[in-house]
Amino acid sequence: MLYEKKYCWSVLLRLYHWAFALSIIALVVTGFYINSPWTNTMQEGSMTYGMTWMRYIHFVAGYVFTAAVIARIFLYIFGNAQERITDALPITGRNIRNLYKTILSYAYIRDEHYPRLGHNVLAGLTYVITIVAAVFQLVSGFYLLFPEVANWEVIGVTIFNSQQNARFIHHLLMWWFMIFAFIHIYLVIWNDLKEPEGLVSSIFTGDKFKEKQV
Repeated sequence: MLYEKKYCWSVLLRLYHWAFALSIIALVVTGFYINSPWTNTMQEGSMTYGMTWMRYIHFVAGYVFTAAVIARIFLYIFGNAQERITDALPITGRNIRNLYKTILSYAYIRDEHYPRLGHNVLAGLTYVITIVAAVFQLVSGFYLLFPEVANWEVIGVTIFNSQQNARFIHHLLMWWFMIFAFIHIYLVIWNDLKEPEGLVSSIFTGDKFKEKQV
């Protein structure tokens, strides 16, 4: 069987992916620390400044996270055919069939593979949900960071009603990103081992491999 290289992911998509992934790692680690410090914070007045550094890293990672989310939303609208939201949602007959067949494949009910240059629809739909969750995460984060800034106060109170609710939702959504990351890594490796598209390498090179039509 012959395969040919096909351009799939733009530079911006790949930058978004790694900015999103690395910022989530930094946000989760520092977020756990801010919620429940595991060092001796009695030294806070010394040169260690543990909480100060953790908060600083959290805020910087939050801005990177926000930039990544904005980039992905931009690509959902203006990206190439594989990056647009219409390719990720089960809104066409082709996409609905792909979603159904992918679920059967992941559940080991069928061993057939249904090649697709972009994401399969199950993955694409999950990513859309994750970006929606990311929007709520960053809005709650900025509301907690700037509770007395008029614009953020209005937005925060309208969506979350109180800072305590925003803090709870912010913490709860963190678990979504952690669970999503573990499942995502497992399925990407699983797909790369089973199928010849070069899924893992594509997020570095932008290229995937498709069966050549002869």
